[in-house]
Amino acid sequence: MRYAHAMRTFTALFLGLGLAAAVFAQPRQAVHPKDFPAGAPYSPGILTDGTLYIAGQTGADLKTNAIPAEFEAEMKQCLDRIGLVLKEAGMGYEDVVSVQVFLTDMDLFSRLNAVYTTYFKEPRPARTTVGVTRLVGPAHVEITVTAHKRTPGYLARDARPGEAKSTQSAASEHPADGR
Repeated sequence: MRYAHAMRTFTALFLGLGLAAAVFAQPRQAVHPKDFPAGAPYSPGILTDGTLYIAGQTGADLKTNAIPAEFEAEMKQCLDRIGLVLKEAGMGYEDVVSVQVFLTDMDLFSRLNAVYTTYFKEPRPARTTVGVTRLVGPAHVEITVTAHKRTPGYLARDARPGEAKSTQSAASEHPADGR
């Protein structure tokens, strides 16, 4: 008897929490800057629950679809395209938390970093760079990002004095060797 009552209570609680999550969950919203061409089989960005997922962008010119001949210009155009999607969603480069770079020639890595660091300031987002054989057309680089609009107090270092310690100071107290 107790078991049956406990199961009914658990089931009601579980269903109630599921219903509450469905009510409060934000729908996903396509983010499509006005300068981007229409009719692509994907959205330039999807915003859901404060997180923006930006589709892979190349350095193709939005009007002509041409890729610049100089790699640095291609990188700038690629990151500018990402910036347009961020801006449309009410975000900026400082809101980017993760970056995935696909590069057709790993010898371009240092040149990529030279441009990249002018867009992303400290603390820079987490990043993965993958060497690939080929991208669409003559592109040498494609970048996709995830951004999140954080609120004050979100990170421990944003806490008021006397509250939680920052992850940076905690890391210095506990070095990687486990002591």
